Amino acid sequence: MRERQASVNARRAREFEAFVAGAAGRLLHAATLLTTEPPDANPRARALLTGSLAHSYAAWDRMRGEDPYDRTRQQLAIRFARGAWRRHRSHGGVLARLTPQERLILVLRLYEGVAEEQTAALLGLPADRVGAICARAMETVLHPPRGPAPPRSLREAAPS
Repeated sequence: MRERQASVNARRAREFEAFVAGAAGRLLHAATLLTTEPPDANPRARALLTGSLAHSYAAWDRMRGEDPYDRTRQQLAIRFARGAWRRHRSHGGVLARLTPQERLILVLRLYEGVAEEQTAALLGLPADRVGAICARAMETVLHPPRGPAPPRSLREAAPS
């Protein structure tokens, strides 16, 4: 009996390792977009991904045909949306001007390609609300508000 259990555990570990090897890079990028950390210094994104992967590993045997990538992505979104990641200030980047909800919806819809209805169901929002938030976020990213003109350098300011 112990040999059989050891064999099942070894198979489970190999399957999960193969999944992580193939999916972790893209999931880490999504987590980094959500936390707005720089790609080379992203401890919050890594912690977010680690928790999501741990949840998927714990449920690995119960998935039965369910896509582990979808499951882990959902867990990533849920963990981000629950608020632990909202307390941290933004670190810059393209998505830094967006609220956490706007970042989450934009990453799910545009980076991950999740349908509007699925995103709405995951977040408990109406689909038209998700569409409106996504459109507003895209507008903010594509057309950032204009601020004061950048200071001119001394060389540009000096008369010729």
